[in-house]
Amino acid sequence: MSLTNRILMAMAAGIVLGSGLEVLLATIDADSSLAQFINTYLIFGLFDVVGRIFIASLKLLVVPLVLVSLICGMASLGHSARMGAIAGRTIGLYLLTTATAVTLGLVGASVLGPGRGLQVDSPTAFEPKMPPPLTDVLVNIFPSNPFAAMAQGEMLQVIVFAILVGYSLTRAGEAGQRVAGWFRDMEAIVMKMVGVMIELAPWGVFALLIKLFATMGFSTIVNLAAYFLTLSGLLIFHGVVVYGLLLKATTGLSPGILRSKMRRVWAFAFSTASSGATLPVTLRTVEKRLGVPKSVAGFAIPLGATVNMDGTAIMQGVATVFIAQVYGIELSAMQLLMVILTATLASIGTAAVPGVGLITLSLVLTQAGLPVEGVALIIGVDRLLDMIRTAVNVTGDATVATIVAHREGQLDETIYNDPHADSDVGLEAAAAETSEVP
Repeated sequence: MSLTNRILMAMAAGIVLGSGLEVLLATIDADSSLAQFINTYLIFGLFDVVGRIFIASLKLLVVPLVLVSLICGMASLGHSARMGAIAGRTIGLYLLTTATAVTLGLVGASVLGPGRGLQVDSPTAFEPKMPPPLTDVLVNIFPSNPFAAMAQGEMLQVIVFAILVGYSLTRAGEAGQRVAGWFRDMEAIVMKMVGVMIELAPWGVFALLIKLFATMGFSTIVNLAAYFLTLSGLLIFHGVVVYGLLLKATTGLSPGILRSKMRRVWAFAFSTASSGATLPVTLRTVEKRLGVPKSVAGFAIPLGATVNMDGTAIMQGVATVFIAQVYGIELSAMQLLMVILTATLASIGTAAVPGVGLITLSLVLTQAGLPVEGVALIIGVDRLLDMIRTAVNVTGDATVATIVAHREGQLDETIYNDPHADSDVGLEAAAAETSEVP
């Protein structure tokens, strides 16, 4: 069985077993020895520990992978002047898709009306952690101490530092070439570490989903079914239709091929709910399976994992309209425009970690003049929706990287169109071919 299918099977098994444990715990005495055993030793014991170790191991690779990938990508450009064009296209496409995502969320929720006529209890108190002002976000992009930035996981600062180092290597003569060679060796080592982690993924995915569905299950969806179905439907529409049309219109490539090669990345994104934790898998897939060169992938994918939050943008649009409808507030055209602008800009400073969308939603609601305590209405189902949002985010990263590489004439379409590129089938075929050599 291929690794992708093993991961998907682990996802299904985790959801089924986790939901079964939730049902079992609801039917037995909470103080019984069986309930204590399931909660203490299984859900918050074995499965919790395995899942947290898996997430920590993935995050371990993020900073070194971003650093060496960006430096090698910049160094591979040499004295080429195309870096400015690559950066401009990448950032422009990310902002365009984010603005489109917010608009889609607002329009879709306004038409479908998930909050109309909904009777809810007074929401519990919600103390929002307000994000920093946009000016502080822009200033904080530039590191004063690159080592502190790496230690604290400040990815925008790491990206800026890596771009500066890579640019300098191309202009440092023989010394730059020697150091660039060292970073290329380091990249090979880090990618091997990524490969090891990917092989262990089914166990981590299985443990993560068991804990999630055992503690939440599907029962939390029932009370907010209209909101859940509206948001999840718009997320899937954006991930399949919007990205597909954008890719087809700008490159002529088949969107179905890209989606078929993203299944492994989706499994990671869905189980971790973190673009940052999924970054190593996304980067490897974009390079090895979609044919995007290091010079583009090494810039576009780490940047996208930090600033491209289309799934979160859709959530902010839908949640804003939903909360306004619940409270009986009519949103004006100026308020809707403010939501689009604020959500687009807020995505730049959004960390690629689970649940951060609720923080930026507080900012959006404040700017739109809506009650921030309304966030408490959607907390119950946000964790499940965050998993779908992350899958949309990583799809956007891969789509933009592919488009930029194609527009720069650097996309290897042979790899893109090869269904077995960097897959288990391809590796097995290569091994068989090698074994036949006398």
